[in-house]
Amino acid sequence: MVNEPIRLAVIMGSTRAGRFAPTVTRWFVAQAEARQDVVVSLVDLAEAKLPEVLGIPGQDVVSELGDVLDAADAFVVVTPEYNHSFPAALKTAVDWYFDEWAAKPVGFVSYGGRGGGLRAVEHLRQVFAEVNAVTIREAVSFHGAWRSFDADGSPRDPAECNAAAKSMLDQLSWWAVSLAEARAKRPFRA
Repeated sequence: MVNEPIRLAVIMGSTRAGRFAPTVTRWFVAQAEARQDVVVSLVDLAEAKLPEVLGIPGQDVVSELGDVLDAADAFVVVTPEYNHSFPAALKTAVDWYFDEWAAKPVGFVSYGGRGGGLRAVEHLRQVFAEVNAVTIREAVSFHGAWRSFDADGSPRDPAECNAAAKSMLDQLSWWAVSLAEARAKRPFRA
């Protein structure tokens, strides 16, 4: 695994009509795809359309997304902050799966108003701990996100956010390789 690129699933957590998530996600995916050590799969929860009732067997959409999550070595969640927390669709996505998250690293790109989505990230750290995922310290946050990007969807001040993305991806890559090697030597059991 050390010389192979990590398989990174980038999860767009907002499903709201008129959402800003695609702008932030496009920027982040471009940052990740520019690296030689990362292969990106994009998961748009608006397209996944997970059922809200948990535990109903035989639903194809659940197994399809589960396969994508299971194949990933690491995750980055792109999330807005809704009412001092994260979107309900994102909670549904976490709750539908368990083993797919276990012993894998999760990074965060958040956006919002003054808080920049940081309260959503703090809540997500607790939720991911329950499914045995490892959240990493480094994160990217856009305060006043709608003013942080120009009309073309590019950051107005790219130096700072690009540096934050690089730092997070460096840390995420280290954790992804380390945890994959650990899982290969000794399978994780919850």
